[in-house]
Amino acid sequence: MLLALAAPVALVVATAAPRAWPDAWVAAPALGGAVLVMVLLDALLAPVLAGVRVIVPPGGEVGEPLHLTVLADFRVDAPRAAPVAALALDPRLAPGGRLVAPLARNGAVWSVTAETIPTRRGLGMAEAVWLRWDGPLGLATRQVRQSLGAEVRIRPNLAPARSPALQLFLRNAQFGMVARRIRGEGTEFEALAEYEAGMDRRRIDWKSSARHARLYAKEFETERNNQIVFAFDCGQTMCEPIAGLPRIDRAVTAALTTAWIALGAQDRVAVYGFASRPQVMSPFVTAPRDFRRLQDAAAALDYSAEQPNFTLALSTLAARLRRRSLIVVFSEFTDPTSAELMIESMRRLVERHRVIFVVMADSELADFVSAPIRSAQDAAMAVTATTLQHQRTLVLQRLRRAGILVVEAPHAHIGNRLLDAYLGVKRAGSLG
Repeated sequence: MLLALAAPVALVVATAAPRAWPDAWVAAPALGGAVLVMVLLDALLAPVLAGVRVIVPPGGEVGEPLHLTVLADFRVDAPRAAPVAALALDPRLAPGGRLVAPLARNGAVWSVTAETIPTRRGLGMAEAVWLRWDGPLGLATRQVRQSLGAEVRIRPNLAPARSPALQLFLRNAQFGMVARRIRGEGTEFEALAEYEAGMDRRRIDWKSSARHARLYAKEFETERNNQIVFAFDCGQTMCEPIAGLPRIDRAVTAALTTAWIALGAQDRVAVYGFASRPQVMSPFVTAPRDFRRLQDAAAALDYSAEQPNFTLALSTLAARLRRRSLIVVFSEFTDPTSAELMIESMRRLVERHRVIFVVMADSELADFVSAPIRSAQDAAMAVTATTLQHQRTLVLQRLRRAGILVVEAPHAHIGNRLLDAYLGVKRAGSLG
């Protein structure tokens, strides 16, 4: 700015008094030279960095805040203004792969804890950090770069499994991690007990009651050791974002929350992923202490731009299952034509197994339908969205008529709805 202001001064001097002060034009270049000297001096007088350190967490969860701390120490004087740190990150860790934050003084050390929210699972890299600070005059800026090469493993989100409401449910549930026979739920007959107030009247055994002249009720044992497979469609549609996160990541969160409950109920759980071909098939996990194996298998589900091959994927899964199981399929479809092969494959699957189909409600279609009509384009979009909603309803009805339990809910409630469906199947005893 000072150099730019020197140019019109030189022009005025040269045109106003060229004969009176023939050497006056030298003033402007001299002023510019003085400014350059001040810039160099400011750069030399700027504080010298003693060291910079970045604390990178080894892992995090998709959709949950991730904190990175930058610490900087200067040898002599502190900078005139707050230094600014810039981190080069993997795009799955921060939008655009860049995170910028000013440092604040904390005693003799400058530090900042920057927050970012990962949007994808997998292994991300914190590649480098840049630190920039001004000289005492504010004319020059010094900048250093330091390589990091730190790995950050982003795992599926388990925040719902840690929620107080779910922990309260686990503490008060009639099944848990205690190895004992649990009576009162399920369909497997356990014993007769005297009827007491509060018992379900439908469980009264009238023949035994008439024989003993007292009311007796049947007690049942909760089904255990059932096989549950969470099958994930990793195709293009499931990788599209919904409220900032891919559909498959929201599906993984709902599945792992239900898997935690199932392991507490002493069921066996596995994870299966597919796109154009099968990707991941974990072994069955039988104890809550091995839940980490399910989380690692879910983290290995890759994002794919291909269309899913339901015929190959579900037939491969059916061939690997030796006994009747509960199969929970997470998928998405756009039109009845693309869903036709999915319906036929799931019909063959339901002949031997209990199947739950989980789909997230399409909020965008609902917004188009309920949006006010102000133009011909708005009307066309509303008509198209209504048609797609109707076709979607027809596909889900066909799945229900085939004996498949359909769970459809907004993404924020899909975990609770899936948990209710699992407990309903458990109570019905339809897996034994």
